[in-house]
Amino acid sequence: MKILQISNYLYPHIGGIEQVARDIAASLHDREDTEQMIICFNEDAQDGEYTCRRGENVTDEVDGVKVVRCGCIAKAASQSISLSYPCGLKRTLADFAPDIVIFHYPNPYVASFLLPMLKKETKLIVYWHLDITKQKYLGKLFHFQTLRLCRRASRIVATSPNYIDGSPYLSSFRDKCTVIPNCISADRLKTTPAIEEKAEKIRRRFAGKTIVFAVGRHVEYKGMKYLVRAAKFLGYDFAVLIGGKGPLTGELFRERAGDKNVRMLGRIDDETLAACLTACDIFAFPSITKNEAFGIALAEGMYFGKPAVTFTIKGSGVNYVSLDGVTGTECPNADTEAYAEALKKLAYDEELRGRYGAAARQRVMDNFMFEGFRDRVNRLITEVEP
Repeated sequence: MKILQISNYLYPHIGGIEQVARDIAASLHDREDTEQMIICFNEDAQDGEYTCRRGENVTDEVDGVKVVRCGCIAKAASQSISLSYPCGLKRTLADFAPDIVIFHYPNPYVASFLLPMLKKETKLIVYWHLDITKQKYLGKLFHFQTLRLCRRASRIVATSPNYIDGSPYLSSFRDKCTVIPNCISADRLKTTPAIEEKAEKIRRRFAGKTIVFAVGRHVEYKGMKYLVRAAKFLGYDFAVLIGGKGPLTGELFRERAGDKNVRMLGRIDDETLAACLTACDIFAFPSITKNEAFGIALAEGMYFGKPAVTFTIKGSGVNYVSLDGVTGTECPNADTEAYAEALKKLAYDEELRGRYGAAARQRVMDNFMFEGFRDRVNRLITEVEP
């Protein structure tokens, strides 16, 4: 059996969809008589000596899986444009002749080529990461194409039941939907003596303070500015550490001007991430829109036994990952005063903090680890295979 994944990008480019594509490939690695392949756009990215360049058409391997990368000439509304992609996809479908195609959505440019090229006997799994919400006009433009994609699909994968309920497309094709929550990498988050030492330095630096940690790209939907604003309602016995960078980093620096509670850490490596997660008392996840479809970083914070503070996001999986009153506290969306009160309540109630933290880790262990993800993916393939 041959399985082709169609992803937006792939390692060394780092992103949620790209990581899920790698996790799927790893999940299928040990299936007998199964051959895999991935096609994606090329993008400027580097990890050590592994370098990709946006304009190049190349074929290489990631994790032992053949990857066809089509060079891009531009990007419009977050969608890569490639003149070589139509021919690359047509050639891949003809030469590889997949029995199953796993299409990572959204990717409307590629869907426009895939639908007419796909053979009738080829099974299609649409892996639905999120609705097109930010680019509203683009979503309307591709409305009928998206309906065709859903009708053509043998199965549609959602990352949470919340997203099925909140998506107008998924709720309309509920009978085709399967829930496969995203998973975290225990290896990436493994603690070492060096990490423990770094965590202890963080604790000593902020001794006597409640350490609140948040990490993510500094873009609008991540809601970091609401955390910065909430920090203004906190006392000096708090230290709010924010990792990551992005287009709104400058705005965040201006928002926190004069507030000594907030520390901007910049982009952090995996070792520093694990150290901050080990050292912190509370994990803050202030995302505000459905663009945050799941929340891998949220699950990572919970894995370290930290209670989470989130906003209510209708139709998002965030409030499926962390459960209000069980693994953390959920606040009215974008309500910074309520967010600050939730942080205070956890800070000053050690028993509640410990109870939520233990439940948070257990929820991740039971639902969001790679082993469970692998089993669900293999079950899906077995159900779909010709």
